[in-house]
Amino acid sequence: MSDFSAFSNRLRKNARHWGKWARRQGISCYRVYDRDIPEFPLAVDVYQDQAHLQEFDTGWQMPDEAHAQWVEAVRENAAQALELPLQHITYKLRARQRGESQYEKTGSSGEDFVVEEGGHRFVVNLAAYLDTGLFLDHRITRHMVQERAAGKRFLNLFAYTGSFTVYAAAGGAASSVTVDMSNTYQDWSLRNFELNGMDLKRHKLVRADVFAYLEQARASGEKFDLIVMDPPSFSNSKKMQGVLDVQRDHPRLINACLELLAPGGELFFSTNLRSFKLDSAALASTQVKDISAQTVPEDFRNKKIHYCWLIGKS
Repeated sequence: MSDFSAFSNRLRKNARHWGKWARRQGISCYRVYDRDIPEFPLAVDVYQDQAHLQEFDTGWQMPDEAHAQWVEAVRENAAQALELPLQHITYKLRARQRGESQYEKTGSSGEDFVVEEGGHRFVVNLAAYLDTGLFLDHRITRHMVQERAAGKRFLNLFAYTGSFTVYAAAGGAASSVTVDMSNTYQDWSLRNFELNGMDLKRHKLVRADVFAYLEQARASGEKFDLIVMDPPSFSNSKKMQGVLDVQRDHPRLINACLELLAPGGELFFSTNLRSFKLDSAALASTQVKDISAQTVPEDFRNKKIHYCWLIGKS
């Protein structure tokens, strides 16, 4: 069995530092450990009085029984270091994902609970799905959207659980459309909207394949002032037209958004594909600004957790 003292000590030290930082920031969910020690290839996120541990697949081979013992020891050490009950420590193995993994159930029902961020409230579930309901690495990006939203017509594509829309509504967006093809996540968005007292007559949920939605919106002459698009790296969902590959398809997606933007409008485009290269020559805009460095939060040691661009329409 490994020596866990280095992991425990680092986690305890990090938790003290980031806990104080989070209280000053007014947030209850944040990263406290980000693969700091190579022998412990984990990301550890605190969600109020619970923690979400993800082990990253490094190709490291260990017999199943030995790995199960290692995982339990990691959980026990994390519980002690974070001063949380063991049943509040959720563990997942994060293998390289293809297709609809974001939408896959883990086999555990988990428990829904509410966290706070930036004065807003969000439903999360640490166990039921691969992801928790709130992507912590886009905390700053959400705030940037809120700051720009006053009086704007807002569009949220590949919306997941609608957190960007919650921020836009709080920033005074005149209206919004939130698009995702998953019934599960549209229902989750609705709960987030209701939790934050949003006017559902002005903030619409649309269950649709984004490619189909973009075609329909262009054909009907819809216009928006602010768009957020954060697609999965890859999806072969049966609900979609064909297969989504963000590297191949991003010029088509971005240019379709640019057609929907009113003059002076802005698009936030993001991806977490590590190998991604933006094909700026294929885009119908010269106003393309890489804002990745400004949008990765302080609590993320991995500064390449995502890429993000702000793309303007003249």
